[in-house]
Formats: sequence, structure tokens, C-alpha cells
Amino acid sequence: MITVSVVDDDRMLLDGMTAWLCDAPDLRIVASATTVTELLAIEPEPAQVVVLDLLLADGSDPVANVRRLCDDGRRVLVVSVIPQARHGIDIARAGALGYLTKDHRLPVLADAIREVATGRHAHSPELAFAWSTDDGPGSPRLSGQERAVLVAYASGLTLAATARKAGVSPATARQYLDRVKAKYGDAGRPTYTKLDLADRVREDGLVRYPA
Repeated sequence: MITVSVVDDDRMLLDGMTAWLCDAPDLRIVASATTVTELLAIEPEPAQVVVLDLLLADGSDPVANVRRLCDDGRRVLVVSVIPQARHGIDIARAGALGYLTKDHRLPVLADAIREVATGRHAHSPELAFAWSTDDGPGSPRLSGQERAVLVAYASGLTLAATARKAGVSPATARQYLDRVKAKYGDAGRPTYTKLDLADRVREDGLVRYPA
């Protein structure tokens, strides 16, 4: 059973989402609130996943909201009517494991919650191209093959398995990883270990959620 809390300032949407998710046999709603502060005050137990609206009526900073929840040990799935890549990148770097736009059907939301609960990423597919080509501060421009090798290796595969998945030799896969580390270093984000690489994948939202 996955425990879920929901934060959204649209009361009708909040009630509807809560009611619908209650019908999912493997999801249990433990609390709903209109602000993060309210949630932390009323939540009877920390939920495994918090579904968080990006822009709340209290004017709170979205990135600060995500960090606050993540620092409290929550896994966060952000939902929003706003599809802009910049928001998705910022909340991913703050620690959110997912970002979905609200035009998705509720079964997609439920699947995203399940992904996030296991520590995997769940992102709207329409953000994929914009994120992969982001050239903002601290975001190195990776080639498609560099990105593919990075994501596969950071997911836990061995170098040999990563190479097979990418269709290259282990030596070539190692070269790609060395390039990725160098690019992150040049961007001011030193990356040395496999754990560091996994952190960059999470921070930059490089794993996409299927349509």
C-alpha cells in the first residue's frame, strides 16, 4: 500500500483527485491540504508520496516547497497546468522525482505516483525535448549517446551492460561517461562517482515518463 498526501489550492480539484485516488486499491490518501504548511500541520503520518501543485495561492515558492518536503523525507510528484521546461528543471533539481501537467488522465497520475514511490522518475513527455536541450546555468549540453549511456549507467547497470544497451563497446561507453563527467565539471557541478552521476540524472530530470 502506497500512502499519498495531496497539496492543491483548487478545492474542487483537490476533492475530486482525492476521491478518485481512494478507489485505487494500492493507494491510500492520508491527508489533503491547500498549502505545504497546512499539510505538515495536519498530516497524521508522513506519506510516501506528496502530490504537490506547482503554484499555490499562498504565493509560496515552488522550489522551496519541494525542498521543504524532500528535506522532510518525502518523495514529491509535482503537478501543474504549466508545461514550461524551466519549472520542471528547477523542481527536479530541488529533489522532486516527477513533474506532470494536469492535462493527463487520472490513471496516468496514479501510475506516476507508483513510479515515484519506488524512487523512479515520472515526467511529462512534452518536457523531454526542452529539458534535453536546456543550456541554462549548470546544465551541460549532452549528446544523445552521452545522455543514453549516463542514464543507463546511473540506473545501476554495470559498464558492460550499459555498453550493450547503448550498442557500443565498454571502452566507448567509458569514454562517454568521462565526457559527461568533464562537462559537468566545466559547468561547476563536479561529478566523480556513480552516485554523483545518479544525482545528476535526478537533478536534471533526464529520465522521462512515457505517454
